[in-house]
Amino acid sequence: MSKLAIKGGNPVRTNLFPSYNVIGDSEISAVTDVMKSGILSRYLGTWHKDFFGGPKVQEFEANWSKLFDSKYSISMNSATSGLYAACAAAGFSSGDEVIVSPYTMSASAMAPVVCGANPVFADVDPETFCISADTIEARLTDRTKGIIVVHIFGGPANMEPIMKLAKSRGLVVIEDCAQSPMGEYKGKKLGTLGDIGIFSLNYHKHIHTGEGAIVVTQDDRFADRLMLIRNHAEAVVDAKSKDQNIEYNGDLVGFNYRLGEIEAAIGNSLIQRIDDLICSRIENVQYLESKLSGSDCLSFLKVDSDNRHCYYVHPITYNSELSGVHRNTFVAAIRAELAPCRLREAEGVLCSGGYVRPLYMQSFYQKRTHPVFKNASQVATESYQPGSAPNCEKAFGESLIIHELMRPGFSKDDLDDVVFAFEKVMENIDDLYGD
Repeated sequence: MSKLAIKGGNPVRTNLFPSYNVIGDSEISAVTDVMKSGILSRYLGTWHKDFFGGPKVQEFEANWSKLFDSKYSISMNSATSGLYAACAAAGFSSGDEVIVSPYTMSASAMAPVVCGANPVFADVDPETFCISADTIEARLTDRTKGIIVVHIFGGPANMEPIMKLAKSRGLVVIEDCAQSPMGEYKGKKLGTLGDIGIFSLNYHKHIHTGEGAIVVTQDDRFADRLMLIRNHAEAVVDAKSKDQNIEYNGDLVGFNYRLGEIEAAIGNSLIQRIDDLICSRIENVQYLESKLSGSDCLSFLKVDSDNRHCYYVHPITYNSELSGVHRNTFVAAIRAELAPCRLREAEGVLCSGGYVRPLYMQSFYQKRTHPVFKNASQVATESYQPGSAPNCEKAFGESLIIHELMRPGFSKDDLDDVVFAFEKVMENIDDLYGD
């Protein structure tokens, strides 16, 4: 093959890859209808028929419940808001501990902190990059009140043993499904296996409304608390309790976590295409893996036949001992061969090593000046130490490659360029020795 681009050769591709833009005529028409109606939001932060939002919001929630066979679907203005509301609905408070993943977006671990509880990090399973029953059990104390399971990259954690452990200890399980809508575990949709599930509608997710989220639950009490927290609970509970003869203990603090009518209208349109968009990702990943399966230094996730991975990104495990080249050098060579995607040019080529730095390495956990850490247990503090999650640290530092060059809209020619870039670097790997 020709000389590597990182060594001065010609790259495989210089033309931009296609953008991932799910907004089309149907969504534009839906937004236009809302604009013409003049109802951009219909929430009132008081006990009133409009406490539950406008017609598009309620329609979107009903559509989501139907798709996910969920008794309740509660829209929010972001998945971060959904996580915060879920922790508050679960009743996490000062002195409590919540088991979380160190390998996720920071909000997943910050949600307990907002309630005054301590996040406790459990290591990830190297096969799924999610926390597991074994790593969770190693962090349990008499203060543990819940578990936040993140189905990272679009694939499921091994939920059966996690749920068995949680039920034996009376723990609330929150599923962070921001990256995994329509993912499945043993034939059941992610987000419906635990007590509360949160889905993201942020602009770079599988379907998006710009910003937004949906929280699902089968539990009447959790649903009631989630809706109150979303919309100024403290201003609503007195009138609601009088009207419905429900007693509240005064612990609820509400926020403005409300989704607007425009976002809900976009969601109503996109939800009709969500399965097709997921299937496109799966097909593209299967194509890439079939072409790259002959490489000794690359391995791919094993997805059981009754599970479904919906590939927010495509994770690849890289073996530097077999290649003789560090993962970061290998990724740099891949990036040099390819081009950015339209609308995301400033991010460069959407291929990287390691995903996020383990969360406990952030100064928030290292310095621990926030009042929430005042009474942290020894187990919690130990989970903030470097080396406390070796699988996570190995993935971050040396073994994991992720890329987004498999999203809907990529043609076979686009995918072949990705394959050719990997093949070119692997066939010229000797040129990278010593870098």
